[in-house]
Amino acid sequence: MNTGDSPEKMTGASPEVSNTPETGYTSDGSYFGVLVSDPWLQNQFTQVELRSLKSHFLTMRRESGSLTLGDLPSKMSKLKNVGENLTEEERTAFLHDSYQNLGDEVDFELFLRVYLNLQAHATSRMGKGAKNSSAFLKSPTSTLLHTISESEKASYVGHINNYLGEDNFLKKFLPIDPSTNDLFEVAKDGVLICKLINVAVPGTIDERAINTKTVLNPWERNENHTLCLNSAKAIGCTVVNIGTQDFIEGRRHLVLGVISQIIKIQLLADLDLKKTPQLVELVGDNQDVEELMSLPPEKILLRWMNFHLKKTDYKKSVTNFSSDVKDGEAYSYLLNVLAPEHSNPSTLVVKDPLKRATLVLEHADRMGCKRYLTAKDIVEGSPNLNLAFVAHIFQHRNGLSTPEKPVSFLEISPDEAQITREESAFRFWINSLGVASYINNVFEDVRNGWVLLEALDKVSPGIVNWKIANKPPIKMPFRKVENCNQVVKIGKQLKFSLVNVAGNDIVQGNKKLILAYLWQLMRFNILQLLKYLRSYSLGKEFTDADILDWANTKVRSTGSQSCMKSFKDKSLSDGIFFLELLSAVQPRVVNWRLVTKGQTEEEKQMNATYIISIARKIGCSIFLLPEDIMEVNQKMILTLTASIMYWFFKQPIDEQRPCGSSDSENGNQLETSSNSTTYDTESESSTD
Repeated sequence: MNTGDSPEKMTGASPEVSNTPETGYTSDGSYFGVLVSDPWLQNQFTQVELRSLKSHFLTMRRESGSLTLGDLPSKMSKLKNVGENLTEEERTAFLHDSYQNLGDEVDFELFLRVYLNLQAHATSRMGKGAKNSSAFLKSPTSTLLHTISESEKASYVGHINNYLGEDNFLKKFLPIDPSTNDLFEVAKDGVLICKLINVAVPGTIDERAINTKTVLNPWERNENHTLCLNSAKAIGCTVVNIGTQDFIEGRRHLVLGVISQIIKIQLLADLDLKKTPQLVELVGDNQDVEELMSLPPEKILLRWMNFHLKKTDYKKSVTNFSSDVKDGEAYSYLLNVLAPEHSNPSTLVVKDPLKRATLVLEHADRMGCKRYLTAKDIVEGSPNLNLAFVAHIFQHRNGLSTPEKPVSFLEISPDEAQITREESAFRFWINSLGVASYINNVFEDVRNGWVLLEALDKVSPGIVNWKIANKPPIKMPFRKVENCNQVVKIGKQLKFSLVNVAGNDIVQGNKKLILAYLWQLMRFNILQLLKYLRSYSLGKEFTDADILDWANTKVRSTGSQSCMKSFKDKSLSDGIFFLELLSAVQPRVVNWRLVTKGQTEEEKQMNATYIISIARKIGCSIFLLPEDIMEVNQKMILTLTASIMYWFFKQPIDEQRPCGSSDSENGNQLETSSNSTTYDTESESSTD
């Protein structure tokens, strides 16, 4: 959560928490400081914020004897953002619109949900979050925006019907009627979105891990949603403030927000020089090539569009997928270049924008590209649907020439391939932290230092001196160096290994240095959170060795002789150890009939894919790929092990036993605002 103020300032109350070693309970009745049982809610706040809000909640309840939804508008006046930016009448009106019965009694978890809703309402009223209007929804975090675009819903339903209509499991539910809300009903069991993720990025989810019975029980449905949310993060979706309950309850704006991001990823997948080397035609020299490779897909699509428009009499430059295309002229010229055989002279002559848009879509239909929007959507400048339309045209006919000889800079060595994988992992991790800046390319987007400062502030709140930080856009190079100098200074403060490293190294885009810094930041986050919850019991500092010992102890407790000597133990490549570890923490989660011996590369691949999907299914937020397990990437193996450890210790103590009971209810999104592939634990006595 990012309120901009400390919790003490936010509530005006200081938390009163004491730990009782004999029982492990704090003064407010929470076990080892776990103030809420819902993992999604746990991760919307830091522990300090939760304790402060709990203190405020208890005070309100003591004053009233009991607390109902109807009491909250007046009682929440002291909360920062909510109290200062919304009047009591506005808070009352919002609650009246959002909840059916204001006489319902409020427990702490409902209080937190109301607080988040009101905070989103206040932020919306202040006009925030309007940036990046030319892109698909990047952060569907607001629980306020209940209105959805029927045009977008119809477009996405058409996409789903087209790509998943023949799926063996889903075909009994498809095609979906776009004029109804059937989409949200079908999405409630989680299978649809899991399958859609695999269409967007094939192989992301091992479909053997999806629960596909005709009738799913609540645990199985929750597991599917947990799997789809963690997998969505792993392909680049931003799902901060979205939990499994949102899917189960069919909250349309949030479900549609996730679906739109997944479809966007699929549609823009080819806008990459490695996948479409013809894009090299858009640039002149090597410097331009490097610049193009660093651009987000939307920008490359705009450059492609303008590249073709320069061949015509169209005199303008298209800079967005909204106002610049709503008159339909740019589309008319673009389609005439790409498919002149289907052109209609009337398209450029007609004056009425709606008629021109209709002719444009008729042209696109003759090309086989009429999809994603209507003439009305063009005239109204729908950014999401126009982007989808142009991306579909690019996929179908890009009009570029195939290079006569291989493009040398696209040929990468095994080391460079690993760098690319690590870049993706850290990029998705940073985006999952809930930072304000969305990362498209780590090596380019961190060079001004701002994003790294945001990430540091999420991992260690208050550590950044924002008074001396320079916010983008930054024109003067020395301002970027100032930001990066602070990044390096904080890294040294956190005891990172940064020998002979200066801020200018980051500004210049030193890839290995940037990856090394981000790895140390992720590892620091892991160990800090382990230490943080541990401080409620033994206060022990955690090390990599502790994580290793824990994993070996858990596996041995099942009677297995498997052992992980280190996080770079080559014997881990067959995946068996991690399947045994997952089975040790949740006995029913691994279907051993699906496990191979891991002797051939194909068998190792199958096991690795299964491991990742099973870990995400129980609630682990991880960003590694099957290759990282097969090649035993030391960094990613550590994050996988620690993520499983984190999940295990997040379960209630009485569920940490070798039984087959389901625990997937606790397996929804394990981090949003400050915890990504990060982990915490409770008492050491509960480990075994």
